[in-house]
Amino acid sequence: MPPRETAVYTHGHHESVLRSHRWRTAANSAAYLLDELRPDLRVLDVGCGPGTITADIAALVAPGRVTAIDTGRDILGQAAAVAEERGLENVEFAVGDAHALDFPDDSFDVVHAHQVLQHVGDPVQALREMRRVCRPGGVVAARDSDYAAMAWFPEVPGMDDWQDLYRRVARANGGEPDAGRRLLSWARQAGFTDITPSAGTWCYAAGDRAWWSGLWAERTTASAYAGAAVGGGHASAGQLTAIADAWRAWGEEPDAWFLVPHGELLCRA
Repeated sequence: MPPRETAVYTHGHHESVLRSHRWRTAANSAAYLLDELRPDLRVLDVGCGPGTITADIAALVAPGRVTAIDTGRDILGQAAAVAEERGLENVEFAVGDAHALDFPDDSFDVVHAHQVLQHVGDPVQALREMRRVCRPGGVVAARDSDYAAMAWFPEVPGMDDWQDLYRRVARANGGEPDAGRRLLSWARQAGFTDITPSAGTWCYAAGDRAWWSGLWAERTTASAYAGAAVGGGHASAGQLTAIADAWRAWGEEPDAWFLVPHGELLCRA
């Protein structure tokens, strides 16, 4: 039997987390995959979260079907509501574990995972499973951010503390926060040989800097990440408050700029 998930999802589904997840679209988060999508394909979306990317993919492959999985029923309910609001009838949702996908071999034309492999206990096993359920000639697509490579300006005191703390908490939870740079290595270990690696970015500045700083300030003190930071002995509540204040101070800077780099992979099964 394949191993089951052992890592803890660092972010959780606090509203401050979901605000950023709902912002994601196929255009801003899966552009590297779009040329592979066409009507009538069967797609598996692994770790769909609140379902905004899922819904975009479903619209692009209709009348093909999308199956979307995540580990929590509550978030799947939110994803299903997004699909319903958009009038999409070609999406189905189910609880699932990336390490042990509950589908036969060769079930899908495209298997997609966005910001998933950084949070799982065994990303190589997850990629093996994604490869197993992808038909020969199909595509496995993965995209993950890289926290150590994130960059910002100005260098407000306390922001370095945030980066260091987040990476420690994520690793203590069993994940790998610097997943972006490791995707190619993981895919090769999973048995893929036809791999197209690339990189993509999000950039927050000007009009969206207050939104980005605000959600991270709130996430630092009120989300599952905050609980893991304090409960795991990585930081005190006072230290989290200081980091949240640093995020707000950064967001008040008119020249504030923040870069989130991602590794990306298209793997032919």
